[in-house]
Amino acid sequence: MGPHPAVAAIRLAVRRVLHDVLTEHSDNTAHSVTPQPPLVLVACSGGADSMALASALAFEARKLSIRAGGITVDHGLQDGSALRAAEVAARLTAMQLDPVEAVTVRVGREGGPEAAARYARYAALDEAAERLGAAAVLLGHTRDDQAETVLLGLARGSGIRSLSGMAAVSGAVGRYRRPFLEIDRQTARKACMVQSLPVWDDPHNADPAYTRSRLRHEGLPALEKALGKGVVEALARTAQLSRDDADALDAWAADAETTVRDDAGRLECAKLFALPPAVRRRVLRRAVIEAGSPAGSLFARHIEEVDRLITGWRGQRAINLPGRVEAHRQGGRLVIRQG
Repeated sequence: MGPHPAVAAIRLAVRRVLHDVLTEHSDNTAHSVTPQPPLVLVACSGGADSMALASALAFEARKLSIRAGGITVDHGLQDGSALRAAEVAARLTAMQLDPVEAVTVRVGREGGPEAAARYARYAALDEAAERLGAAAVLLGHTRDDQAETVLLGLARGSGIRSLSGMAAVSGAVGRYRRPFLEIDRQTARKACMVQSLPVWDDPHNADPAYTRSRLRHEGLPALEKALGKGVVEALARTAQLSRDDADALDAWAADAETTVRDDAGRLECAKLFALPPAVRRRVLRRAVIEAGSPAGSLFARHIEEVDRLITGWRGQRAINLPGRVEAHRQGGRLVIRQG
């Protein structure tokens, strides 16, 4: 008799990702005399999603000549967090993952508590992956997380890129992999239950002080009540369609950027005006980020203001942007630089 359907689903999702990692590793080490098996880490909080992911990685890695390890991050935001991180590390070790580390981070305040914790977490995962030489880090984001991310992007009004949600592969050199983006949260929890895997439910996930928590427990249920079941699936599908469109427009903008600059590399307003608005705004966003504006602090309203220097020029003053970047129009050129 085969494994429970929930267990089979998560193992299949992980197996597909590990095959991709193996193929890439083989291509990268084709000329190595003694290539080492790739190391794949799982980022595990102890919650149902990441515990299900860790168990699937441990099972599949043994069959595929892959070294499998785990990282748990202690954000230090709750009483007893260090003890909890140690417990999660012990569970990962019991799964025969190696290496296993519990990493403590210091969470700042910039961007709000959720953004600051996320920044600290990814910085710790990046450092661990670099130090350990990991080929990939698996993250347990599910289809439900994807739906929430799309709704948050919609609420920010940040354009089609924000509606594309989380990518299945992201980060430097494709480091981060999300095998569960087509698997719902209940499947992951069921997989833990039938395998008797202990699960920790983070109280922050139920705290209405956090935007994502309110969306999860109030917003999405209200949408499903009003629109019927299938909202999560539809939002996740929207993410993939939006990502395909955004990727195509980004590629167009990258090509167009070389055609709208003069010999000195300055942006020419007349040539920018001739571009389709969606392409022009992408060119402007790239230019603003290159000038030093943090991408995470740059919203659609900022780019719209810069765009008006092209499409609605009335002699207006310079536009102040995040990162002390300034954009102004001068002699038919758009000048973007740090003040």
